Amino acid sequence: MGAVAIGAAASMALDPKAAAAQAASDSLLRTVLDRGHLIVGTGSTNAPWHFENDAGELVGMDITMGRIIAQALFDDPAKVEFVKQDAQQRIPNIVTGKVDITLQFMTISGVRAQLINFTRPYYVEGVALLTKPDSAAKTYDELKAKSSGARVAILQNVDAETTVHAVLPEAQVMQIDTQANVFQALDSNRADASAVDLSNVRWLVAKNPDRYFDAGKQWNSMLYGGGVRQGDLDWLQFVNTAFSIAMFGHQNQLYDQGFKDFFGLEPPVRQPGFPTI
Repeated sequence: MGAVAIGAAASMALDPKAAAAQAASDSLLRTVLDRGHLIVGTGSTNAPWHFENDAGELVGMDITMGRIIAQALFDDPAKVEFVKQDAQQRIPNIVTGKVDITLQFMTISGVRAQLINFTRPYYVEGVALLTKPDSAAKTYDELKAKSSGARVAILQNVDAETTVHAVLPEAQVMQIDTQANVFQALDSNRADASAVDLSNVRWLVAKNPDRYFDAGKQWNSMLYGGGVRQGDLDWLQFVNTAFSIAMFGHQNQLYDQGFKDFFGLEPPVRQPGFPTI
């Protein structure tokens, strides 16, 4: 039987309740299917990951990933409840069972993985350089050519100097107290560039091409993944399957639209044949 025929037969035969019965009796997969909707912990103030649009609706790439799971669970991306939480609540709300999964631009790390399980990554974050389209030094090469004359604003932290000097060894590093002020330093021409998350650069350039420019340099890769409770491999495997299908398989409409809407990018066309996952 060919792939098309197998897929059609399987879709007619499968029933969520019957599928839930195959999971371990204490698995969250059973609980979520019986409940009839997914509960996702996330934020509401950080574009392009989780924020409210002009209509007051919660949107962003983290929100899209939650809808992808709901689509896989119920064939309905709307069957999800989003619980707004502070960043400090991301892990506690998983451990206590307040949410089924946290999707809140959470960097995967060994320390955090001792407390929760991470899903497969759904984005590779990094640091990038944001400049202005009318700047005399708007590209990475031009900033590098300025040597010690280049001024780079970055959020104040213990690794700020090291982070900037990894790609611009001679640049002046301006450590700023808030992310908003990091952008303000660039807007007011006090800085030639701002070193911020790659996702911020893509979002701002896509929304304001007349105001911001991507200097074309990214570094310091970090993996973003969802967080789930430990000890429930059925639930973890289900979420990983849903993500894999959305990112690399045949049900990629939600993921692709999210990339277009929030990063201004066209995802690569999936090519059948040798796996590229």
